[in-house]
Amino acid sequence: MLFPLNLVNQIFSMRLKTFSQKDSNVSDISLKILTFIAGNEDYLGRFMALTGIAPADLKSQLEDLDFHAAILDFALQDESLLLACAADQNIKPEDFMKARAKLPGFSQ
Repeated sequence: MLFPLNLVNQIFSMRLKTFSQKDSNVSDISLKILTFIAGNEDYLGRFMALTGIAPADLKSQLEDLDFHAAILDFALQDESLLLACAADQNIKPEDFMKARAKLPGFSQ
């Protein structure tokens, strides 16, 4: 089940209020990943199964830093997803890890 297009557009247009201006790229990257995942039925199904989130709960999770960390963790665990998303969303692959390092629960 794919997210409705209007929800994907809402996701992409949102920014986290809890990030400072200099760290806004963290929310940009995680939201681009989520947009990419939402457009792929296989990735979306796996993401929802691993996180336990339902489409109806998505909007309420967007202000949660742990949710953004989960999005980045999901992408970082699958190199093919990471590379496909990076190419599709015009993100440098190394920026995924830089963004993740700025969120709660990061350890190397």
